[in-house]
Amino acid sequence: MTTLICDCNQTMPLDAKALGAALHEELTLHSTLCRREAGAFQGAIRTGQEVVVACTQEQRLFGELGTQTEGAVSPVRFVNIRETGGWSRDARAAGPKIAALLAAARLPEPPPVATVTYKSAGRLLVIGPLDAAEQAAALVADVLDVTLFAQGPGTAGGAQARRFPVLGGRLTGLTGWLGAFDVQWSADNPIDLDLCTRCNACIVACPENAIGLDYQVDRSACDAHRACVRACQVAGAIDFGREAGVQQERFDLVLDLRPATAEPGFTRHAPPQGYFRSDGRDMGVLLRLREMVGEFDKPRFFAYKQKLCAHSRNETVGCHACIDICSAEAISSDKGRQQIQVNPHLCVGCGACSTVCPTGALSFAYPGATDQGARFKTLLSTYAAAGGKDAVLLLHSQERGQALIDALGRAAQLRRAQGVPANVIPVPLWHTASTGVDLWLSALAYGASQVVVLATEEEAPQYLAGLQEQMDVAQALLHGLGYTGSHLRLLRAGDALALDAALQSLRQTRQVLPPVAARHGVAQEKRATLELALDHFLAHAPLWKDGLPEAIALPAAGAPLGAITVDTKRCTLCLSCVSACPAGALQDNPQLPQLRFLEKNCVQCGLCASTCPEEAIALQPRLLLTPERAQLRVLAETQPWACVRCSKPFGTLKAIEAMLERLAGHAMFQGEALERLKMCSDCRVIDLYSSQREAKVTDL
Repeated sequence: MTTLICDCNQTMPLDAKALGAALHEELTLHSTLCRREAGAFQGAIRTGQEVVVACTQEQRLFGELGTQTEGAVSPVRFVNIRETGGWSRDARAAGPKIAALLAAARLPEPPPVATVTYKSAGRLLVIGPLDAAEQAAALVADVLDVTLFAQGPGTAGGAQARRFPVLGGRLTGLTGWLGAFDVQWSADNPIDLDLCTRCNACIVACPENAIGLDYQVDRSACDAHRACVRACQVAGAIDFGREAGVQQERFDLVLDLRPATAEPGFTRHAPPQGYFRSDGRDMGVLLRLREMVGEFDKPRFFAYKQKLCAHSRNETVGCHACIDICSAEAISSDKGRQQIQVNPHLCVGCGACSTVCPTGALSFAYPGATDQGARFKTLLSTYAAAGGKDAVLLLHSQERGQALIDALGRAAQLRRAQGVPANVIPVPLWHTASTGVDLWLSALAYGASQVVVLATEEEAPQYLAGLQEQMDVAQALLHGLGYTGSHLRLLRAGDALALDAALQSLRQTRQVLPPVAARHGVAQEKRATLELALDHFLAHAPLWKDGLPEAIALPAAGAPLGAITVDTKRCTLCLSCVSACPAGALQDNPQLPQLRFLEKNCVQCGLCASTCPEEAIALQPRLLLTPERAQLRVLAETQPWACVRCSKPFGTLKAIEAMLERLAGHAMFQGEALERLKMCSDCRVIDLYSSQREAKVTDL
């Protein structure tokens, strides 16, 4: 591995010797690596070793140099050390952070995952006022096959030249994704737009002005004079007796020029790939449309393990956190199969579902938790080894979040802002909602003083609510163990100066942390990682001196840990909760009528409470700190019921008594029938057969 660092024309105070010592590599400091010293880059990429270039601004230039360099075989990675640390008021203290960023850039790439493929032939549907639709279509028609769906003439009064196919009627449905948008409409416009010559005779003839220059009839204004029909009798384009049939057509792309609240349409926060809302004048949208022809792949961002899912059992719904938080509406309940279903074409890879999933049934696959954990561990261990103190991990998105950090770095270089503090380590994520309590606590166990998630204007409101709930749970765990301070924070900033002020305010906070860093690795299984992190914090808990509490109460919203309470007066030991529990937290006893509970396994999904016919179960979010958390304990028990005929136990005393009480007044369970309910199944059959036989003998 070869690392190339550059102080960008001596605008960054880099210490090559100290950085090399942290990376165990001899480094040479360059000042114009992208210009006069480009030969050093060309020499490095001829060696065959992987090359890390500490510059992202000139990534394109280095790519071009690579293609022009004979014998260049080395793979190249790029990392930003300029805006993230070198351009800051305290850049001279940023050496440990820069070393950490360089070390993380040297980690192997995450293993590839399955992909989701989209195919687009460029068939574009533009929905909106006819004049605006035609103007937008004209800018992309040389690349795309455009069809218009007119929704009014527009302010310019429509257009006369027939340049594009125009659909008319009432839009009734719009579903799908890139390459597979299904559009449904009711063809209730009396004017056949294929026959219409746009002579405007109908508009002139209509006394109610019910026909616009989009050549659609406003039925609410039309007074059935039919003057338009007479005016169009040569072309024959107008027929009020035509049946309004439902039509459907498929398109690859959709450009929607209607207001954001218009229906039908995609009004959710994360629309599907290939769907764009615009006013028609946004050149960025039109340029993106022009590029969306061909075959496109994206990672399948999620992995789903149905056996861990706490969504549904026995046609009863328990946990639905993933469905509630998904801003793309890609997750739905499959009641027939008793599980959730994720549409990979609608999934945008935010990872919020994995963050709020209490069991780990849904996990973020690219990068997986193991790779992300290794990244956090490398950043923090390198930072500490290089002498860094009070590390703060700043988790941000690769798009808007990265843009804010870049803008802040430039503002600091121009002396307009402080810049990213030396102890704040920016970590780009595919999406800020893709990490949760297991990774956050692991990062804190590895030595971070704080984990800060940067929220910009791109996140859905439910993402921010879900992240805050998870942070509240993690913070409650830490405070309950005696770790004072604010270890987790959701930081909101809309511009570079707001981000600057928020980052500077972090300097005023102090957190109590374990005296030693954890050594555990992050497992792909969420619950396993959470347990390892909790064990580390428990082993070094400040409250050990004064005595730990028996349990730490957790917020009800989003808590993945806890117990249940059972009203033993109402519980009949029917054990329906046992069959519903997806985590094995509730168990029966084959030898005795008992309901047993293993608290360590409980995920607080609520399926047991929803299933219980007696409404005898309530959730209790908490972390139990006594050894009983990992031990089976009896929550309810009763005496067995013995068959009144053969004395064999076949049920519980409470269950049989409850059944007798409820059916005592029923007409079908009187006399002998009621008595048979006290028998085992074998004896019921024998008694019923004997009774019928005696009745036949009596009749004879």
